[in-house]
Amino acid sequence: MSKIIATRAGVARLALGAGLSLLCAGSALAGPFEFAPAPQNDLNRVYRIDKATGEVGACQFQLKEGGVGVTVCFPAGEGAGPQAPSDYGLMPSRHEREGGIFRVNIRTGEMSICYVFDDKTVCTPQTK
Repeated sequence: MSKIIATRAGVARLALGAGLSLLCAGSALAGPFEFAPAPQNDLNRVYRIDKATGEVGACQFQLKEGGVGVTVCFPAGEGAGPQAPSDYGLMPSRHEREGGIFRVNIRTGEMSICYVFDDKTVCTPQTK
């Protein structure tokens, strides 16, 4: 009987150790990108940011005559390319007619506004 209890305790310790390992690995396995919709409620645009470099891009759906629609993406243009390495995120405003999004540097508190202009995603200079 004591052998069975000892075996169950060993299995429980192994399960606990495996669970903690997965929990710790979860944050390390988190993706390098974050996604957020444009605040404008009639715009089907989603912004993407590389959380380490701050590079921003955007994609949206467009209907295609006579068939399935297409995903149109707007690559990084002026100011939207890689920034100084840090910890970046996206923050939509609550303005229902705003097509842009805030790029925030979580470490420094700097912000800029990113939006689509001439088929590119562009961002204003970062500031506090």
